[in-house]
Amino acid sequence: MGLEKEKSDTSIIMDEDEFNRSIEPILSKKGKVYTAEPDRDPNDINAHLKVGFEDVIAEPLSSHSFDRVWIGSHAVFELVKFIFYRLLTTLLAVPMAFLLGLVFGVLSCIHIWLVMPLIHSFMMLLPSIQVVWRSLTDMFIRPLFHSMGKSLSSIQVRTTEN
Repeated sequence: MGLEKEKSDTSIIMDEDEFNRSIEPILSKKGKVYTAEPDRDPNDINAHLKVGFEDVIAEPLSSHSFDRVWIGSHAVFELVKFIFYRLLTTLLAVPMAFLLGLVFGVLSCIHIWLVMPLIHSFMMLLPSIQVVWRSLTDMFIRPLFHSMGKSLSSIQVRTTEN
């Protein structure tokens, strides 16, 4: 009655060979062979979204609900998460894929045809601009600061107390 020491967990265990045998006649009629589902997140971009029931709802040792309540709430959580994810992806996946494809296509085009040529053009112009800038600073700014340094170097500051 909520005071059990062992953690009960429910799961359906089906051996992979048994699973393949049970659907093999169905697949052989269509000429397809069972293959493992591909990893849709091979770069682990959405690792932060791998949230389980225990990550969201956790009961400390001091307060436990009935085991059947825990198992039922776990099942409801997983079912609702699964159904709403499927429902929302059914409604939003294609429009979002269209919009994101449009955005990334425009960004790629801008980057390839505008940004990189401008950067390479500036990089080709920089050595000549550097020569001109150095000449201008040598002609105007260096003599100005050199004379200011000589005239200000003769100033001496003393502090006296009254």
